[in-house]
Amino acid sequence: MTKTQNSSPVGTELPPKNLLREYAEAIIIAVILALFIRAFIVQAFKIPSGSMKSTLQIGDHILVSKFIYGIKIPFTDKTLISCKEPKRGDIIVFEFPENPKKDFIKRVIGVPGDVIEILDKQIWINNELFDDECGLYSDPRIFPESVRPRDNLGPITVPPHSLFVMGDNRDHSYDSRFWGFVDFSKVRGKAFIIYWSWDKENFGVRWNRLGRIIH
Repeated sequence: MTKTQNSSPVGTELPPKNLLREYAEAIIIAVILALFIRAFIVQAFKIPSGSMKSTLQIGDHILVSKFIYGIKIPFTDKTLISCKEPKRGDIIVFEFPENPKKDFIKRVIGVPGDVIEILDKQIWINNELFDDECGLYSDPRIFPESVRPRDNLGPITVPPHSLFVMGDNRDHSYDSRFWGFVDFSKVRGKAFIIYWSWDKENFGVRWNRLGRIIH
C-alpha cells in the first residue's frame, strides 16, 4: 500500500512570501481601514475661515465624529442606523445647501419646531432670549431685515428634520440667516476636538490649542 506524503516534508520551511506582496497587502489593509474609519467613525477637517471665531480659529484642524448622529451608507445621505439627533449648541459639519461639494461648520441654534427671531442682534427662541455666550459681535452697525437678515430676522419656524445654524462670529458668518435650514440628512457629524492648529500669519503652531475639546 502506497502512503501519501505531505507536500512539505518535516523539517523544512515554506519559502517566505515575496516582499513586494507583503508590502502590497499591508498597504491595501491600511487603505481599507482608513476608508472605513473615515466613512463611519471619524473624519478630519481644516477650518478655512473666521466664521466660527473665537471658538475655532483659521488653521485649526479638527476631528468630527461621524457616528454620533447615526451610521450612514457611504457616499449617500441614507442613514443605516439612527442614533441621537443634533441638539442646540452642537457644532456640526454639514453639506452646504448652496454647493453640495463644500462642507460648512456652524453651531446649531434652532431644532425642529423652534421659533427663531432676531431683534437688533439678540436671538430669541420660542419667545425667550437665547443665552448667546458663544456669540462674537464686532460690528456696531445694525441692519434692518429688508437690507440684510444678519441683525433682524423672523420670526421663522424650524421645519421638521431641519436645523437653524449660525457661526459664532455672528457679524461675519454666512449661515441660516441668509440661505435657510440644514436638513438632518446633510449633517456629516459633530466636531469634538482640535488636534492641530497652525497660525499662518505668525508662521507657528498654536500649542495651547492642541487637544482642546470643542464646545
